Amino acid sequence: MLDDKCLLRELKHGSEEALHQIYMEYKDNLLTIATAMLYDNAAAEDVLHDVFVSFAGSAGGLELRGSLRSYLTTSVVNRVRDRYRKKKHHLVELDEAHHVTSDSGDPERSAIFDEESRQLTDAMVQLPLEQRETIVLHLNGGMKFKEIARMQGIPTSTVQGRYRYGLGKLRKILKE
Repeated sequence: MLDDKCLLRELKHGSEEALHQIYMEYKDNLLTIATAMLYDNAAAEDVLHDVFVSFAGSAGGLELRGSLRSYLTTSVVNRVRDRYRKKKHHLVELDEAHHVTSDSGDPERSAIFDEESRQLTDAMVQLPLEQRETIVLHLNGGMKFKEIARMQGIPTSTVQGRYRYGLGKLRKILKE
């Protein structure tokens, strides 16, 4: 597989194969982030689709300052924020949240996973968007605090605080 810079160069010259390779490389991670932030698989897929349509349309004039992964992750997060602003909702209702389910062959293990996943999803929905976003980007997106801070345009210490307070709230919610 070609590296991101080569793929971007090919994409700028109209290569559909380069776009396909970029999509295949990043789609799972980006979809995980969108789903973790929206708690709605269909909405997360819409966000991913919108990001890649926009990316493909603007690829000719795209000049990246950082990594392609960071650019695409930022695009997904911004699309999620746009959805919150447009719909003017800040939390998904608990009964509207879609839970992750286990595809394990062991029914007992699957039931335990499903229950723990439901509890975590319910707890995450209760966090403020900024804390939820920071936790998702760090844990699901694999981003460092410095990267998140740069993306959000805030100090690294603020990102660390949001992460720490978010985890503290999660622990408190999950203990109740």
